[in-house]
Amino acid sequence: MERRRHFVLIHGSCHGAWCWYKVASLLKTAGHQVTTLDLGASGVHPKRLEEITSFSDYLQPLMDFFVSLPDEPDHKVILVGHSYAGLCISLAMERFPNKIKVAVFIAAYMPHHSTPPGTLIQEYFKRTTVESLMDCQFTFENGLDRPPTSALFGSKFMEAIAYRYCQLEDLELGKMLVRPSGLFMEDLMSGNLLTEEKFGSVDRVFIELEGDEVMTQEFQRLMIQNSPPNDVKVIREAGHMVMLSKPSHLSQLLQDIGARFR
Repeated sequence: MERRRHFVLIHGSCHGAWCWYKVASLLKTAGHQVTTLDLGASGVHPKRLEEITSFSDYLQPLMDFFVSLPDEPDHKVILVGHSYAGLCISLAMERFPNKIKVAVFIAAYMPHHSTPPGTLIQEYFKRTTVESLMDCQFTFENGLDRPPTSALFGSKFMEAIAYRYCQLEDLELGKMLVRPSGLFMEDLMSGNLLTEEKFGSVDRVFIELEGDEVMTQEFQRLMIQNSPPNDVKVIREAGHMVMLSKPSHLSQLLQDIGARFR
């Protein structure tokens, strides 16, 4: 019987713990422990975006979870981040490297310890056309010449791009549950957020998503090149919301990764 492992699944922008419902069910059925968290002002978290004034506020549920986790080898987790959550799990890796077996980046922002994480957001928007964002909504509290301060997926964008490979019921669920998310660029541009000694000591696996039109394969491969992980896996014809479009494939891949990194 496969050893029971603890998976911690962290959602991307505009989403919440709910988006993992298929993968969480499969991992639990396989006998594993699963934690899914709503970050600040996400999912069913009670705060509104206006009450989240910093990246630290946004990350608080994740940091509180790690504080509660015993600092013992038997309690190390497999930390999984999707899309924007790559930045979230990177800060957790920096603060709690001894509590993480391996960090898994699913088409996620994967920074290098020598560069402020916010530079990845800057690079993303440099490579993204206004037309491709369709009906997504943004706020620009720092001026129109600066990166946006918050984002909300539009229903047309979700149908045509983000949820392209998903079933209709998952698209409709997503439309009902998405909430605006902060991008926290100023916080993420401050220096010395990540170090080689801590963040760099945690094993990393990047899962590349083929057909992802939100985090394009070109951009995913740029991050892999600039911050090489221990391993790269690819899911074919996945699209951005792979946890909904290919939950069985993703669940098995996460279990395989968990078995490899002990």
